[in-house]
Amino acid sequence: MIESSIFWLRVAALLYAAGLLHSMLAILRRTSDFYRFALGAFRVGVVLHGVALVELARAYGRLPVESFYGTLSLCAFLFALVFLFVDWRYNFASTSVALFPLVFLMTLVAQMEQPVSAWSDVRVRDAWLIVHIILVLAGYAALLLTAISAVFYLIQERRLKSKKTPAVLDKLPPLGTLDNLISSSMGFGFVFITLGVVFGVLWAFIELGTKWVGNANITLAFITWGLCLFMIFMRASAGWRGRKAALMSIVVLGCGALTWVAHSGLRPALIP
Repeated sequence: MIESSIFWLRVAALLYAAGLLHSMLAILRRTSDFYRFALGAFRVGVVLHGVALVELARAYGRLPVESFYGTLSLCAFLFALVFLFVDWRYNFASTSVALFPLVFLMTLVAQMEQPVSAWSDVRVRDAWLIVHIILVLAGYAALLLTAISAVFYLIQERRLKSKKTPAVLDKLPPLGTLDNLISSSMGFGFVFITLGVVFGVLWAFIELGTKWVGNANITLAFITWGLCLFMIFMRASAGWRGRKAALMSIVVLGCGALTWVAHSGLRPALIP
């Protein structure tokens, strides 16, 4: 019955991935055309997620909250239920931009309690790791552009409030242009980092089984992703723009820099 529970949980994670795709499209293209399909898949995923929890509870004879994976799965399920209620009661669809990726990633990690077979080919293993690093680096590059635009935004804002400013600052782009650049680069950064985290989690699961849980470097990577998700959520739902978005992007870049320093030990894995 435990194996059946993990199977349904993995199917639920696959369905939740449609929500992740919707969030990425909404962030990059600023459109919600995919929302209806993603919401339908999300609802089915919640049902199967509930089935997985019931089967696991029957197998253990109690609510499966004693392990990290069981607790994470239950939290993801509750978040999903809260989102469905809010969407039904208040039609607050903008929260899906943040909740869909969060529920997907939590469920993805929760279904990793049962080990899988090792890599069939070491070349696939190395290629998977390289893709993960490229995605993360692309995300950090986008965050760097976001932070630079944020600094220019703060300088331009201060210049406009001050009567005496250096002539060189007159060439800075207008605040609207800088704000749009922050929004675009922030969106690409979140998408690349999210994909990088997904690839990294799957690689670690196949490579290390459950040993990667609690690793300080990986925890820091999740914190960086969480801050990026929070930044996207506040911009989409609370309308964070201007100074608040600029300061938040600088904080996220700083956390991303710490994450990269912590993961510099990956380099020997690529260079024999």
